Amino acid sequence: MSFANYEAREINFKVVYYGPALSGKTTNLHYIHTRIRPDRRSALLMLPAVHDRVLFFDFMPETLEAIGELRLRFHLHTIPGAVFSDTSRRQVLKNADGVVFVADSQDARREANVLSFADLEAGMAAHGLDLRATPLVVQYNKRDTPNAMPVAELDELLPTIPCPRFEAIASTGVGVFDTLRAVARAIVGRHRAESGDTPTG
Repeated sequence: MSFANYEAREINFKVVYYGPALSGKTTNLHYIHTRIRPDRRSALLMLPAVHDRVLFFDFMPETLEAIGELRLRFHLHTIPGAVFSDTSRRQVLKNADGVVFVADSQDARREANVLSFADLEAGMAAHGLDLRATPLVVQYNKRDTPNAMPVAELDELLPTIPCPRFEAIASTGVGVFDTLRAVARAIVGRHRAESGDTPTG
């Protein structure tokens, strides 16, 4: 969950990009990292996690207002490629303030999307977190593939949790920042509501 660093005058939030293997989670993070000013982001790091690795970086947004006197810092995490360890998948979800589920739009990936979403719900529950009470954004990636399912089919495929849903082509950046802005605003909005903080602008 969020933590405040009063010495640095920052409040930190964790966002996890989750989804089936090769759905575009890593591509999202790479695209975001290359488009954020170097002075507002950390290096893109690969951290060891049990039998897998976690891709990670943090950044300070320019468009979201501070909470009180604390500037905002977001930490983006994902496990790239195929994940072989249940422990790794669940560990990356620990203390998540928000989740982006990156679904693969290709028809052949129907089952992979369903299984991955179920695994996401189970992983959150393992940490005592309710996905339905957590800021969630669903991204339908790979919309440029010839066998991409219609959005209506994707909507029916995944649980009907009310949340923003975006079409995307992460390799070219389409929908990438729309997704990120939506989850960031949802996280900050929930924090303000829970803490009673009101924006000054």
